[in-house]
Amino acid sequence: MDSTTTPSLPGLRPAADAVARLLDGVGDERLGDPTPCPEYAVRELLGHLLGLATAFRDAARKELGETTGVSPDDALPVLEDGWRAVLPRRLDEMARAWADPAAWEGETQAGGVGLPAALAGRVALNELVIHGWDLARATGQPYAPAEASLHVSYALLEAAGDDDPMRGTIFGPVVEGASLLDQVIALSGRRPDWRPGERAAER
Repeated sequence: MDSTTTPSLPGLRPAADAVARLLDGVGDERLGDPTPCPEYAVRELLGHLLGLATAFRDAARKELGETTGVSPDDALPVLEDGWRAVLPRRLDEMARAWADPAAWEGETQAGGVGLPAALAGRVALNELVIHGWDLARATGQPYAPAEASLHVSYALLEAAGDDDPMRGTIFGPVVEGASLLDQVIALSGRRPDWRPGERAAER
């Protein structure tokens, strides 16, 4: 079953389901709208979500190859036809794959980078949390990820402090927010008060 995980391991199901619930609220007319990711419109954000769900599904299964070996920064994501059916299914497959405790063992690969599987699972969860917020904010939908998911994201992002070499490239400066979600979003380099029509924060 994928509804439970070992107590010491995060579960990706709540975050995956939170993203999937947003998809019905994305009309075709919104696909060109801006998002908090400066390089992505909504269609590229959805394409990125589809790519990361596929990559991290395969990373959990240790099925390493083309899907796990390519950096997402190599090119803008292309949203494939049929995404409304494919993306929810891929999110479900991703959550199921990481529900297996074996997924968190050993080494794996994602985005062309080899890393411990236990870290890859947390990165995958954080990607869902952050990009779920991006999609919700870009399309004007409410978003309330599970508190447990937010704690995983906060711990991962907070560990990349101002003296971390990744700070300034992947992550933005630490900015305190009023809520745990705001703090997580700020740690990711975004403005928690971003709204469509405003210039996206540089990451």
